[in-house]
Amino acid sequence: MLECGMLKRDILALRKRTAILCKQLVVDELLIQCLRADDILTESMAEDIMAQPTTHKRSFRLTLLLPKRGPRAFSSFCSALQETDQQHLYELLTQSPEKDGKETPAELEEEPVIQTEKNRKTSSVDREDESEGSSTSSCPVHPRITVYTQSHHSDDWSQSGRKTGRQGTKKRGRAKQTDRFVDSPLPLPTQEVIAAKRARTHAESMEFSLDADSPINTPVLPCTPDFYLSHCQQSYRMNSSPRGFALVISNVTFDLCAAPDLDPRKGGEVDDEVLRKVFTELDYLVTVHRDLTAQGMRTCIENFCRRPDQQTMDSCVVCLLSHGVEGAIYGTDGQLLQLDWVFESFDNAHCPLLQNKPKMFFIQACRGEEMDCGVEQIDGPARTCSPSCEQRDAGREGQGDANSRQRADMGRPRIKLPQRSDMICGFASLKGTAAMRNTKRGSWFIQELNATLRLRARDTHLADIMVQINGHIKEREGYAPGTAHHRCKEMSEFTSSLCKDLYLFPKYQSQY
Repeated sequence: MLECGMLKRDILALRKRTAILCKQLVVDELLIQCLRADDILTESMAEDIMAQPTTHKRSFRLTLLLPKRGPRAFSSFCSALQETDQQHLYELLTQSPEKDGKETPAELEEEPVIQTEKNRKTSSVDREDESEGSSTSSCPVHPRITVYTQSHHSDDWSQSGRKTGRQGTKKRGRAKQTDRFVDSPLPLPTQEVIAAKRARTHAESMEFSLDADSPINTPVLPCTPDFYLSHCQQSYRMNSSPRGFALVISNVTFDLCAAPDLDPRKGGEVDDEVLRKVFTELDYLVTVHRDLTAQGMRTCIENFCRRPDQQTMDSCVVCLLSHGVEGAIYGTDGQLLQLDWVFESFDNAHCPLLQNKPKMFFIQACRGEEMDCGVEQIDGPARTCSPSCEQRDAGREGQGDANSRQRADMGRPRIKLPQRSDMICGFASLKGTAAMRNTKRGSWFIQELNATLRLRARDTHLADIMVQINGHIKEREGYAPGTAHHRCKEMSEFTSSLCKDLYLFPKYQSQY
């Protein structure tokens, strides 16, 4: 829990401007994500705010919450206003008392209404559930996307059935302050396995947000030159342009004959588009392959590893999205691709062009059939620990071609590398458990990866970003009343054999 109590002067500044804020404040996904990134709002609070039916009510709910969210809430809110180009409201809240002499007639007029609504405040803000209803969505087509498809495929596995719910259609306005009511069932968090849904009403969209249910699509925040200069020496080199190649393999539709137990991964197409966009903005050359058999995935990965132009790049990214079991993911033909083979393909022996360069892997797949139902937290401070991460095979020295290597340098021994190093891999779920996916917004893990990279990559190294993602996933909770999946949980984890800090330095181009 945050320490209660915003400073009195900050509370007064908010109170005095409540009427104007309710009329002019744009509460969109970016503003909410900024406040979440500073730990001012929890996931359930953010959901509750965005569920309000009008922009006025969103703003009002936020202004009610802020005074209770600790002494940092006011400064974080002001920073969020600047980040979302609402400078006029920032100046209004931070102007000195001398310049703030009188209230406007509009403020005085609105005050009784605000007071009335305040008395009707509900406790639903403090709910710890996240409601998401099942619904299908199609991903918009972008002209620059490179998508390869392989016909009839089978997926990874039977623990992955989901149903499609209805979905309301929403027209989104662009930064207009017109109050509109829109009814739309919100997608439910389906477990790569479940179907459950609940209707929910969302407010109008604001500038920068695609849809109340869509993934955050705000620009990646840029790294500053000062930050780069102060951190580049102790971190991995990251100034090639592009930074590297990114490979996304996304299996959504599976061969009904070869893999009848593997259902379509509705929402998977949202995930691969989200990944394409965010890594493109991070200056990677992204290639997306959809619906590949196990052998098709092997061939694709082998070709990717052997690209001669990897030598000029500073890093690489591999994203694998499919059904899965512990240690493997399914091709569309129902055959398994072992993850250990994938990591081996990028190790120091098999991929010498990427030696000493960071290699990033993100795996969105189930790692078992077990659903995490969560446990009740006892009173008092949080007692949970981060899940331990087993670093497989990192640090083992290879034995094999010592002869050919040692003779190449006139008898002088070369520096030896471990067989496998400089890798980091994020998993959507823990060993043995299922991963959660929203059929409209995509999977929980990819949603959080996208949002955190966009907001935090400018000044946070990747291992810390993965810890923050773990924290956000830990807060999420499914909503499926009357089913075994109600209040289901997920916990992501990552393994790392990185040897330095890995900063992506977004949008910074070195002069050297």
